[in-house]
Amino acid sequence: MPNSKHLSSAAAVSLAAILTSVGAAAQTRTNRQPTLQQRETWRKAIVRTRRPKKGCFVARYPETSWREVPCVSPPNRPYPPREGLRPQTVGNGIDFSAEVTTNTSQAEGSFDSVMGLTSETGNGMADSFSLQLNTNFFATATCNSSPNPANCQGWQQFIFSNTGFVFIQYWLLHYGGPCPVGWTTSGQSCWRDAAGGALVPAQTILALGQMKLDGAVAGVNGPTDSVTLSIGPDVYSAPGDNCFPDLSNGWRQSEFNVFGDCCSSEATFNAGSTIVVRTAVNSGTPALAPTCQLEGYTGETNNLDLMDTPAMQPDVTWPSIIFTQSNVGSPVLPSCASANSIGDTHLHTFRALLYDFQAAGDFVLLKDGADFEVQARQASGAPTWPNASVNKAVAIRMGKVRAAVYIEPTKLLVDGHAFNVADGQALPLGDGVQVRRSGNTYDITSEHGNSVRAVLNSAWINVTVGLGHPLTQGRGLLVNQGGNVPALLMSNGKALSVPVSFTDLYHPYADGWRVQPDESLFSERTDLKPGIPGRPFYAVDLNPRERARALAICQAARIRVPALLEACVLDTAVLRDEAAAKGFVGVTAPREVIKPVFLGGR
Repeated sequence: MPNSKHLSSAAAVSLAAILTSVGAAAQTRTNRQPTLQQRETWRKAIVRTRRPKKGCFVARYPETSWREVPCVSPPNRPYPPREGLRPQTVGNGIDFSAEVTTNTSQAEGSFDSVMGLTSETGNGMADSFSLQLNTNFFATATCNSSPNPANCQGWQQFIFSNTGFVFIQYWLLHYGGPCPVGWTTSGQSCWRDAAGGALVPAQTILALGQMKLDGAVAGVNGPTDSVTLSIGPDVYSAPGDNCFPDLSNGWRQSEFNVFGDCCSSEATFNAGSTIVVRTAVNSGTPALAPTCQLEGYTGETNNLDLMDTPAMQPDVTWPSIIFTQSNVGSPVLPSCASANSIGDTHLHTFRALLYDFQAAGDFVLLKDGADFEVQARQASGAPTWPNASVNKAVAIRMGKVRAAVYIEPTKLLVDGHAFNVADGQALPLGDGVQVRRSGNTYDITSEHGNSVRAVLNSAWINVTVGLGHPLTQGRGLLVNQGGNVPALLMSNGKALSVPVSFTDLYHPYADGWRVQPDESLFSERTDLKPGIPGRPFYAVDLNPRERARALAICQAARIRVPALLEACVLDTAVLRDEAAAKGFVGVTAPREVIKPVFLGGR
């Protein structure tokens, strides 16, 4: 559906026809329940049927028109924006949002599946939660009355509170002065609810899988912006007050999830819970799926971890992102795209190409725009293993913050100064960057979802680099040419196609990605000497006893993909540490593997 202010007459006739057809079919099924598909067809049609005026409305399957009901005052509680340290779990800045390049006119959140969920509590009370469909922060003319309009941003939330209300809440962030009439002060910001909300019967958390929350700008469903909640056969609609007449111009990202009910609270699910979330958007470009943005906006949270990179799904009218959140299994470092530098030293790129890079020195793993860069310091395994190398340090630049994590000895430097982060704690580094330590793992993240995970082992560091957005302009050892013919990319942009010669890999390619002294993110000098291996080095080069022992360890760690298993065997033997196998757990199977051709003979 195009991003327009009103339904065309043809679209209105089409929706009416669908509703009439569904209603007629329902009359013939006096003793049968409707199928899920029939009810969903009806739901989509009624949700997109224009409200006759500003007001609150309900409909129940198979009704073909809205019934007006009295609006009520929303609960008058703030659902504030993200603030402070980001958690490891969902909320307060950590969430997957659906991003579009044009203007969003309507979005909808739902749950594809709910598994293992039996209970939820918030602030000690059962079934205390909210569903929120949130816009990004955006520039708006409503900020013109602010003492400093350039600092002010708008933010709109479409909310279902399980205290029994569906309504819209508006925010003027960083307004910086006395709030306009009708708005409530919250720090330097202002908020207000729409005047009318719709009453909804309180639900148990077991109904979560039946719930869908829809938000739309003015002109799509009626004269005002609107919020619609569907629960099984019932649909509830409430109007907004058009506090942001320019909403559609700034609404580019949509966050949907289940959170605590107001006031930065947490929705706590029972152990063993897994929820698959779908966020669908309508921006007039149905053939294009939205893109992933690892960024959330609300201050409320839940106790689930983001478990994967979202799937992006195009659709005739409602393209979507789909992702899983769970408290089952070990937390992962969420990202919209990720790459790894593992063991001695295997690079798994953003486009899932696997190759060994055994050079010594400082190298660029990734440059992504002006605000994100990652460099690795690799040391040769000589004299025992002269044709292998491992990471001894990783340095990052996020915005204005520069930080580095070292091993031998273990230390964290931020802008050249040593910092200590206690196990289980997080430390703000400024400019929206924070570092969190969990045992031997350091996670450095930005507010826009970029991340670096450094896992410190006995003598080496495994590095995971994550992007808070799809890979577009990145360059470095972890970025290769995509398409039908994958190839490594040299620093001058030229492709190093397969088959790659050993000489090309370690001279024009490696030399181009070496960090120049004036571009180093490492604040300390090093005695490690640059170098390259004398020849390729693989598991087949190990003696049979070493290889057999390492193979048993890697198989016990359930490494099954042949290319990853081979790399694991080499690492486990060379590093003489069973922990080497852990670096390959959860790594996705590579689409391509590059092994350089050695022209010097074996």
